[in-house]
Amino acid sequence: MTQTTAGTVRVATDVGGTFTDLVYFRTDPDTGAQQIITAKSDTTPPHFEEGVLNVLRRGGVNTQDIDFMAHGTTVIINALTERKGVKTALITTQGFRDSLEIARGNRPDFFNLYYKKPAPFVPRHLRREVPGRLNHKGHERWPLDLSGLPEIISGFQAEGVQAVAICLLHSYANPAHEQAVLEEVRRLWPDVSVVASHQITREWREYERSSTAVLSAYVQPTAQRYLSHLQSGLNAGGFQGQLYIMQSNCGVDSLAHTQEIPITMVESGPASGFWGAAELGRLVGEPNVLALDIGGTTAKCSLIEGGHVRIMTDYWIERDRTSAGYPIMVPVVDLVEIGNGGGSVAWVDDFGKLHVGPQSAGALPGPAAYGKGGTQATTTDANIVLGRINADYFCGGEVQTDLPAVHQALDDVAARLGGSREDAARGIVRIANHNMINALKLVSLNRGHDPRDFVLVAFGGGGGMHAVALATELGMSKVLIPFAADVFSAWGMMMSDLRRDLFITHLSGFGPGQVSALSALVTQAETSALEQFSQEGIAAERVRFVRYAKLRYENQEHAVEVELPQGALDGAAIEHTSAAFHSTYEREYTYRLDAAVEFVGLHLVSFASIGKLIPAKLPRTGLSVQQAVKGQRDVDYAMEGIHQATIYDGGQLEPGMAFEGPAIVESSGTTLVVHPGNRVQVDDYGNIHVHLETHHD
Repeated sequence: MTQTTAGTVRVATDVGGTFTDLVYFRTDPDTGAQQIITAKSDTTPPHFEEGVLNVLRRGGVNTQDIDFMAHGTTVIINALTERKGVKTALITTQGFRDSLEIARGNRPDFFNLYYKKPAPFVPRHLRREVPGRLNHKGHERWPLDLSGLPEIISGFQAEGVQAVAICLLHSYANPAHEQAVLEEVRRLWPDVSVVASHQITREWREYERSSTAVLSAYVQPTAQRYLSHLQSGLNAGGFQGQLYIMQSNCGVDSLAHTQEIPITMVESGPASGFWGAAELGRLVGEPNVLALDIGGTTAKCSLIEGGHVRIMTDYWIERDRTSAGYPIMVPVVDLVEIGNGGGSVAWVDDFGKLHVGPQSAGALPGPAAYGKGGTQATTTDANIVLGRINADYFCGGEVQTDLPAVHQALDDVAARLGGSREDAARGIVRIANHNMINALKLVSLNRGHDPRDFVLVAFGGGGGMHAVALATELGMSKVLIPFAADVFSAWGMMMSDLRRDLFITHLSGFGPGQVSALSALVTQAETSALEQFSQEGIAAERVRFVRYAKLRYENQEHAVEVELPQGALDGAAIEHTSAAFHSTYEREYTYRLDAAVEFVGLHLVSFASIGKLIPAKLPRTGLSVQQAVKGQRDVDYAMEGIHQATIYDGGQLEPGMAFEGPAIVESSGTTLVVHPGNRVQVDDYGNIHVHLETHHD
């Protein structure tokens, strides 16, 4: 439960690849009693807003009563990966139209002589140039010449272009030339969707900025149309509250600001879950968290150290072992995502090897168990065959399990493998777990962190199904399953402040001699942020800042972020930050140098308070844990064999209850698999703590 102002109604909705989730809080103004409702409905591509309105109706939410609504969505990432954006053109500096296609030389498939770079989103004939040049410090070398812009615009119109991206050389240092081009394009073609790179990022690296501007322009009309339809649908139901959109940086932002640069919500759904995991960790005294979100389509994970979620701008889509992908230079929670979820399809290759994912059965037809025409075996179907999911209580009893379809799908896989149905199901679960283990290692071991020093917080519909096995494999001692884990990403939005990240490239030394210049840079950035908030009616006293220095060893390529001390910058602050840089760099890259430290840029995080929820303790009714027992059944634990497990009703568990595995906890939207030897406790907030047998010194 959570504490809110009496009479307020708060809602969060999260559009996933398979389901759209709802969390609803209402406080009775007379009694102070709180009502909490969670609901799910099918995601409805391509009209995602319909799924949002459907889940509101399913949860019995009256839109007229909503004071605050936060919304996360996959519409941006879907539009990019499914190529559902609009025809886009690019205007750039003379001589640099091919930067977008040249890209980087960091191809992942290095020894493939037939490797081809990913095709740019803008073909060459739609990439046009304007004369004029700035240097790397933002000083003008050659004046900007816009005399050819009318002809460029006419050409774009003749080609049916719907969006224009602008990215000029060194505009991160001085956006004056870009601003002039932007204003002229708007004057010549008022109806076109247009975006300039400086509106999105002030970081250097020309290719990454060009790609970011292009991808933002590509999805901008789609996103604006979606958000407008969502707003209209809510307004038609009498909605008069505040609508906030979840961002990829773990904060929410206003609808108006998001519509200007919607690329900032490219990973809004996962970000909210990881922010919720950080807030939950702080609440229960576990600041070091490995967060794992297992949904219907994908599994995502992120590492949270000291209660801080790592935000980075080195974000790429469609990057894998054979493709370099496309960079998007916007603040995104540092995560690893793999195509392994409840709907991931199991298949056997020509060599008789079993695979799970990355293909997914999605919402339609979905796993075979849903009875919607799915014929391919998925992770969900395997868990049903092994008794881990209750076939008689599928999706909280709302879906009648199509067992004949499940058995047929698993039998098809088993026939190709030459084993039994159960063997195939065990293999699917083990391979899915192995894939997730590798993802968890990428965000922990590969970055110098020992997973045994962290607690695994698992959520999403499939989080509890696999969490204990994953934590055991990594040598971790504890798993934490949040209250309402199946809609935890929506829950996380309720705990988020309004947040904006500003990155400014400013190459200089980092020592006492630069204190004055760096202080001026910080002051300028904070003043600019406060002015923007003021224009939106947000008072300065509601705003707080967290400042990070992006540092590297002099003349090296890679930089790391280190938090700057609060207060005025002085020699002591510089010395403290330098020491922290050496330690951080060594942990990430395994060595440190006796070399000068260089300041690459400032990362300013602005938080504005919008009254986020504060979790409160759940009441205790005095029920015994035995009253939560539903029965017993044989469960195949894949690695530990078959055991008779006690089945608990998750809705009946309350603070203070404790029991041991083997056990299964069944809730309406998720299932927790408790392995033999595990100890389980329910905390004051309804979260389930699973203590494992594995320990370390």
